[in-house]
This record gives sequence, structure tokens and C-alpha cells, in this order.
Amino acid sequence: MSSLRVLVGVKRVIDYAVKETLRTALAMGADKAIHVEMKPAEYLNAQPFHISKILAKIAQDEKIDVVLLGKQAIDDDCNQTAQMTAALLDWPQATFASKVALKDGLMTVTREIDGGLEDIEVKLPAVVSADLRLNEPRYATLPNIMKAKKKPLAKKKAADFGVDVTPKHKIISIENPPVREAGQKVESVEDLVEKLKAAGLVKTKKFSNCRRDERWVVQFTNDGIVMCGYKNGIDQFC
Repeated sequence: MSSLRVLVGVKRVIDYAVKETLRTALAMGADKAIHVEMKPAEYLNAQPFHISKILAKIAQDEKIDVVLLGKQAIDDDCNQTAQMTAALLDWPQATFASKVALKDGLMTVTREIDGGLEDIEVKLPAVVSADLRLNEPRYATLPNIMKAKKKPLAKKKAADFGVDVTPKHKIISIENPPVREAGQKVESVEDLVEKLKAAGLVKTKKFSNCRRDERWVVQFTNDGIVMCGYKNGIDQFC
């Protein structure tokens, strides 16, 4: 394949910085740019689903081969846009990409996953979300900065792509997780049992058929597990 048409999603920024950001992208190698203008209320209400619908429509209109997006937004941290865009287009997706190679119309992608690295192969067109190590962005040279001023920069609105940015859901509140209480150390099984009893988590009783003196049974009230124990420690299940 001699060339690819690639759609790269540029970060969402406040209005006065959009033109500079897009011109920088053009100076770094992009051929054209599209500025999707939004009013302040629309910008605040825009969710990953809305952005995905806009990107999917642009990809269809521009006959794009690869949609290249960031892994996740820096504000809401959703990690949803690439996946939703692929679903709307019904294209294969390769998320968390740290390496990409093309051969015979196929894209081999190395993914950064929790267990290490995973290599997958997808057919084009496809949607790729970039991990931090995918590429080192090139510097915009002065000649390219000058050329970028002559490259097309179209202005559109969300409605031009048939997208209504009315929120699909609403965040009611955001709270920090409760502070975890410090644990308590115990020196023996007896100490553990006493603390559990004091907390109302267990109850104890003496069994007449126990084979050893001073053997006690600790019964966990939450799930009915019964354990036999004596002063030297827990011995066995009853």
C-alpha cells in the first residue's frame, strides 16, 4: 500500500488555543485540519460518545484508512472514544498500541497490556489508540511552520455531522474513597478471637464432646464456618 489516509484526533482545547494547536499539527505533517467549534455549554456537555460520532462521520466522509487516537483523555480518563469510534464504524480496533507495522494491507500492532505485550493483526480500515511509547513526535521545523499557514483548516459545528451533544448521562457527584482504617496486630489466636468477639463478628461456646481440655469452638456468624481451637492455636475444622 503506497499511502494511507490517517485521521488523527487532536486534543480538545479552549477556543482561543484551537487554531494554534491545529497549525502545530499541520506543521508536524498533517495535510488538512478540521476545527469542530462548540459553544461553552456544548463543550462542557460533550461526552466520549459525541466525540466518537463526530470522528466516525469524518472518517466516512474523508475515506480514512486509519483513525489514530489517544488512549484516554487527561480530564475524565474515560478510555472510551477509540472503542466507541470503532464500534460506530464497525471497524477492527487495536488499543494501547506501542508499536505499529504495516505489510500487505494488514497492520500488526503491539499492545501494552497488564501482563506484558500482546501482538495482534488487524485488517484496514481500523481504529488505533496510542500508548505513550508508540512514537516520539517530530519537531515542527520553521519551513513546515510557514507551509502550515497555507494548509486548509476547515471550521465545522457538531450539527454539521448530525451530532446532538445533549448529554446521555449526568455525573451526580464525585467522592474520594473512604479512608481505610489501620489494622491491628495480635500476638495469639486467643487475642484474635477476643478482638473478633468484641467487634461482634464471632461467638464462642464450649463443646462437651471435645477430646481435649480447654478446647473452644469459634463460630463465624457471617457464613456459618465453625472451627475448633484450643489455647495453643486453631487445630482443625469441626
